[in-house]
Amino acid sequence: MGNEDVLFQKLGRVFPPGTVLFKEGETGREMYVIQSGRIRISKNVRGEEQVLATLPAGEFFGEMAILNNKPRSATATTVEECKMLVIDPKTFELMLKNNIEIAVRMIKKLSQRLQEADDQIESLLYKDANSRVVHTLTRAADSSGKQVEDGIKINMSVEDLASKTGLEPEQAREIIGRLEKGKLLKVVPDGLIMADTNRLRKYLEYLSMKEQFENIQ
Repeated sequence: MGNEDVLFQKLGRVFPPGTVLFKEGETGREMYVIQSGRIRISKNVRGEEQVLATLPAGEFFGEMAILNNKPRSATATTVEECKMLVIDPKTFELMLKNNIEIAVRMIKKLSQRLQEADDQIESLLYKDANSRVVHTLTRAADSSGKQVEDGIKINMSVEDLASKTGLEPEQAREIIGRLEKGKLLKVVPDGLIMADTNRLRKYLEYLSMKEQFENIQ
């Protein structure tokens, strides 16, 4: 029996699709590591659920409840059947003390999430919705984009893009449609492909200049 199987025997649980693991505002003292399946992280914004991210196998979440002992900042729901490790504070502390690799991976992941939060704040500073979308796309391409035959691919849905830019999904779809028509990107079933990120950055520069001098007649 492998180490992962032994770990799952001790800490593992299986959750059916549609299970709400925790809700925004609840207290909680457990974190989760996804072994299989996907988790939707969402937040209530002006009375409507906004999807912040969809996490695949290999990701972890819920750690802030252990680290700062504060209420949950978002809601976590299983998209499909999920196998996960459920870790309490004592086990979490022992894992960090006894395995330096886990500690380093945790630090790197938290740093990445802080960078993503900074990028999202920077995006929201743009008044123009088009600029927000293009800025978010170029940052995503730089941080997590993968080279494919047609350009740079990011695993981001239109709904994810809308939540990151503070737009309604329909607004984001409309902007993505214009970018696709202009051959700046292509929508694929599992993400978005940017044909030329340099051209997309030039378009962002154009939008920024336009916004800067919009009051000049």
